[in-house]
Amino acid sequence: MIHGPSAQPQHITNLLNQRPLFVFALSSEAAEEFNEDNILIAGIGKVNAAFNLTKKIQEERPGLIVNLGSAGSCTFKRGEVVCCNRFIQRDMDVTGLGYRKYETPFSNLEPVLEYGIQLDGFPSGICGTGDNFETAHVAADYNVLDMEAYSLAMVAMKENIPFLCLKYITDGADGGAAEEWTEQVHHAAAAFRKIISGLQQ
Repeated sequence: MIHGPSAQPQHITNLLNQRPLFVFALSSEAAEEFNEDNILIAGIGKVNAAFNLTKKIQEERPGLIVNLGSAGSCTFKRGEVVCCNRFIQRDMDVTGLGYRKYETPFSNLEPVLEYGIQLDGFPSGICGTGDNFETAHVAADYNVLDMEAYSLAMVAMKENIPFLCLKYITDGADGGAAEEWTEQVHHAAAAFRKIISGLQQ
């Protein structure tokens, strides 16, 4: 299992040519670009993501899970694709009971979940996943924001399935995030199709 280090090009090509499962939160993130692929529209939020991916794995176990989706960032540029293999559950806070910030009590997991493939040629991001659309991001612990990736990475890790997470930056996770996301999300599918097709060759 690739866990942190960069993937060898041949290895990722082999995995992508064995009918991987492409996971999107929304159909708009896949558009018409992935009609011939094995896809899962997992829905928005951590619960939907965890439930629907687990159910899909029970029906047909993939050799690779690829999460492709939109995300906000005040670090990376709009239209940039970021590869994430470190994940934080940004709305998990039990510090009042003495736990570290982002730590899930009794889970035996570190606050930062490290799992997945890092692709050469793509910037590496730390993805903060939470059940809110953040419009005033100030936390320095993560530089990519979404609503599903932590859950998907955790399920993949527990099932010991290779995991690749690519995020298309649509907005700055700030006051203009909602308008920017609406304008930019339709560009994500075409960008992802181009990247995946290039990796499959």
